[in-house]
Parts: sequence; C-alpha cells; structure tokens
Amino acid sequence: MSVLVDVFLIILFFFLFGFSHSYFASNRIKQLILRKHGNYIAFYRIIYNIFSFITFYLIYKISPRPDLIIYDLEYPFDIIIFILQAVSLLGLIWTGFKVDWKEFLGISQIVRWYNGEYKIEDLDDSSVFLKKGPYKLSRHPIYLFTIIFLALRPTMDMFYLVFLVCIVIYFYIGSFFEEKKLLGKFGKDYSDYMKNVPRIFPRVIK
Repeated sequence: MSVLVDVFLIILFFFLFGFSHSYFASNRIKQLILRKHGNYIAFYRIIYNIFSFITFYLIYKISPRPDLIIYDLEYPFDIIIFILQAVSLLGLIWTGFKVDWKEFLGISQIVRWYNGEYKIEDLDDSSVFLKKGPYKLSRHPIYLFTIIFLALRPTMDMFYLVFLVCIVIYFYIGSFFEEKKLLGKFGKDYSDYMKNVPRIFPRVIK
C-alpha cells in the first residue's frame, strides 16, 4: 500500500510541476506580462528557466523513494546498456550543436534588450524553424535522445520508472503546445514538415 501512495505522490508532484511549467510558458501569460511591463519581457525567458530548474529540483528531492527494484541487469547486459546510453548522449550533443543555447537560456534576449534591438512581437524568444540534421529524424530530437538516455538504465527502481513515464508524457503533451506556436509562426512550411517527420520517435517503417 505504501508503494502505491508513493507512486501517487510522485505523479502528483510531477503534475504540479508540469502544469505550472506549461502555464507560465503559455502565450496568455506572456501577453499579460507584455501589456504590463513592455519590452522587459526580454528577461522573462531566463527567469522562467531559473524557476523551472528550481521547481524541478525540488520535486525531485521531495518525491518519495519506494523501496522497490524493477530490474537489475548483470554483466554483460549492463555494459551493453551503458554503450547504448553513450550513443544517445552523442545524439543529444549532435542536437545541441543545432540549437541556439543563448536564445534558449534567455541570454540573447537580454543582450538584444540592452542594445535596444529587442522586438516585443517575439515575446520571450525568437523561434527558429530547424529541420536539418537530427531534425530530419524527429521534430523534437532533444526529447527523443533525452528519453532514450534516461530509459537506458542497468538498474531500474520504482521511483525512477514512474518519474521516467511522467517525463515522457510531459514531453509528448508539451510538444503539442510548442508546435502550435511554430505553426502560427511558420504556417504551411511547418505543416508540411510535420507530415514528413514524426513527432518524437523515428519511423521504423515508412
């Protein structure tokens, strides 16, 4: 019974994080801040990222840890899993080279604001349509390789399994909100891209 309660609490904590994360990422909130504070919205992305990091860390730390091991791989399977995990990490690094991390973290927005070049119509970031490299395999390769990296574990306990499932669900739901914004900005080009490239997991058979 205690394991079920622990699982419920883990899901509840992650739901609260996911709800707040999505709520504050919505254009509704950004438009509200824009009306009240004008181009100071340039600082929103970095504040949002700091808030997200802190809240995620807190729920990770306060979540209960059920004392239940799902599996524990022995040699040589643990080595195989480690190698596959390293490959997924290379996929994350590959994707990382395609991303403007200063924009993602909120640094570029502040620089543009400081130089008097910030465009308020961008809200908190200037979206870029990426479709090369790993974006030919998946519309969200960061989600793809992160899921693979987290899922490939030589030892899996109940806490980690529930947390992993929550992350996968959150990534999948979050991708809909992200793509709604991209469709609004890039229109038919992004719509055509969606028809040819899968959301997260690459197609095995076309």
